[in-house]
Amino acid sequence: MITIPVYDLLILPGVTFFFKKDMFSINQITSENVGEDVLFLMLKSEKQEDEITQEDIYPIGVSGHIENIDDEGSVKILAKERVEISDIESGPDGIKANGSICHEIADFPEEEKNKNLEKIKKDLINFVKGFQWGVWARGMIFRWTDFSEIACALAGYLGISWEEKYAILETPSEKERCGMIEKAIYEFIETFKVGEEAESAQKDSNEQLYRESALKKQIEFLQSQLDAMHPENVSDIRKFETKIQECGMNEEAKKEAEKVLNRMKQEGKDSHEYGLLYDYLDFVTSLSWKMEEMPQIDLKDAEEILDEDHYGLKKVKERIIQQLAVMALNQKQSGSILLFVGAPGTGKTSIGQSIAKALHRKHVRISLGGIRDEAEIRGHRRTYVGAMPGRIMEGIKRSGAQNPVMVLDEVDKLTKDYGGDPASALLEVLDPEQNSTFTDHYMNVPYDLSNVLFVCTANTTETIPEPLLNRMEVIQFPGYTAVEKFQIARKHLLPKAMKSMGIKSKNLKVSDDAIRRIIEEYTAESGVRGLKKQMDVLCRAAAVKLVKGEQKSITVSEKRVPEFLGRNGLHHEKILSEGRSGVVTGLAWTQAGGEILFIETLFTKGNGQVTITGQLGDVMKESAEIAITLVKSMYPEEAEKFEKNDLHIHVPSGAIPKDGPSAGITLVTALSSLVTGKTVDPKIAMTGEVSLRGGVMPIGGLPEKLMAAQRAGVTKVFIPYENVEDLEDVAEEVKEKLEIVPVKEIAEVLKQVLN
Repeated sequence: MITIPVYDLLILPGVTFFFKKDMFSINQITSENVGEDVLFLMLKSEKQEDEITQEDIYPIGVSGHIENIDDEGSVKILAKERVEISDIESGPDGIKANGSICHEIADFPEEEKNKNLEKIKKDLINFVKGFQWGVWARGMIFRWTDFSEIACALAGYLGISWEEKYAILETPSEKERCGMIEKAIYEFIETFKVGEEAESAQKDSNEQLYRESALKKQIEFLQSQLDAMHPENVSDIRKFETKIQECGMNEEAKKEAEKVLNRMKQEGKDSHEYGLLYDYLDFVTSLSWKMEEMPQIDLKDAEEILDEDHYGLKKVKERIIQQLAVMALNQKQSGSILLFVGAPGTGKTSIGQSIAKALHRKHVRISLGGIRDEAEIRGHRRTYVGAMPGRIMEGIKRSGAQNPVMVLDEVDKLTKDYGGDPASALLEVLDPEQNSTFTDHYMNVPYDLSNVLFVCTANTTETIPEPLLNRMEVIQFPGYTAVEKFQIARKHLLPKAMKSMGIKSKNLKVSDDAIRRIIEEYTAESGVRGLKKQMDVLCRAAAVKLVKGEQKSITVSEKRVPEFLGRNGLHHEKILSEGRSGVVTGLAWTQAGGEILFIETLFTKGNGQVTITGQLGDVMKESAEIAITLVKSMYPEEAEKFEKNDLHIHVPSGAIPKDGPSAGITLVTALSSLVTGKTVDPKIAMTGEVSLRGGVMPIGGLPEKLMAAQRAGVTKVFIPYENVEDLEDVAEEVKEKLEIVPVKEIAEVLKQVLN
């Protein structure tokens, strides 16, 4: 008996099948096998014949009879009976098996069976009416005479699994088998109907969407044509729809903007919230969201720009060039946040413009002085009328770029109150690890600030909170020397003043001596802001003379300076013409630069009371107390003078508050001079903090103090030994005119000045 393994094919007794030679194992059948029996083995899974084992075959199969083979090789086999498979053997010649007949249970009355059969055929005929192949199918349906024939013909179309097909074959009950076939056919018909209905509904829905989309595109096209012809009539909604799509904002921002736009559509122009929604959309769509490509950095060009815009500041420029070099290597924003610290007018803010020019970026300046509300940095929440974005995002909008050079001016003047701590809000802004997702409360969506080059300025670091200061690299801006001021005035300030006043170079000449006199007698600062004002005053006075026709060409000499600037209203302290015991010259640092000051001490008859005047702060008063104790210990034989006399310590000018520890050695020297009666050379000045052990400790602001000493006529200066490294920041022309003596102990100072 020929065995034929089949998979996923429903074969039922009483049905004739036609097989091609290339199907299953039919290729082993020849014309000589006509009239022989075959055995169909039902496989559990599809496998090659040489891989089949006994476990791969279902226990129920079907026997058949080969009736014919036509000229084209098609084999006609009649399925006869269900059989139970046994004695399965697998060998090189194929699979061999035996089968014993499984008896059917004839429990389906013929009359009922025929009735159900006719109903199924009628329902199938009605089902196929709507198809093009319905006529062909009707002829086939009319020829069906049995449930098994219907099941085998439709098994490939009913969508039932191989397990369900085998279950139909395995069932011995005729009624149960017919019921399973009937159920599968009606489920297929209903499933097809539901699918058709769903497809039809989907088609209608899609057609509606396609129609709506087509209409919208036509409307958009027509609207765009009208907008181009009459741009002044473009609606707010239309304008923002276009800007949202074109501005390149991230997905989160786009989602928020579209949400606000939809609300704006619903509210309408008459709503009281329309203006707030309009302002929000106008702001977020005006920002630059697209990542801009970093321009090529030319260090040579950057050096030329810095030198052209600013005279001096050698170390500051070197540090800036280092920052630009790092950015050029990384091809992205990198490096420290720079904090420029120095007196007013030293070029801290203006050098930010030069950095932007060197980088070919936009420049924006934000003044933080006096800000006390955290919302000024992070923005106000959009929960009330008048809500605004913070100054950072407002600056980004003004710059019109995503990567500007942003100068944060006066970070040392931030204040703190019930509105929050703006200095703490700046921590996120200035941290490269956090500011890539900076979220302004007004915008309520993240914005990438990591490409912004932040430059901060301050007059002092004392008032900057430590966490904020740690985010930045401090770069000191020393005060300008008289020589540097002269060059700045000649090359920058005077030409700019003349240009702004409309004066041509042939109409006004200012001599070098005149400029030097203005610097020495009309300015009192480390920077050049006051000098700029004086140049403006001089040019305005010259403009009056030119317009009146008094002179066609004006030359300002040293003697004519008061004629243009008026009487000198400033007074620089100069050294005393002669020394007096108890009086010593000290050096002080102010936000306007360095100054000399005099420590004056005097004994009067009394009982040991100490009076300190000159608006001294607590630190300076403590220095005075330390100085008194030190002098008593160093001159024990003179100590009774402090008990039998009242001591008065005064530091002119009395109207100016003074504080700091750097007058320590000056106080000790002045008191030592007082108790010994020896005078100190007025051309000697000193600065340094003193300890109770008599040690001289370091101070700050040394370059400014030495410049003040040189300007006042001092020839010799004592400084703390630990400040020697700071001399690198002092201009050469200042060091050349001063004898600078580093000291470790106060005894060294007293030995040299009091012999």
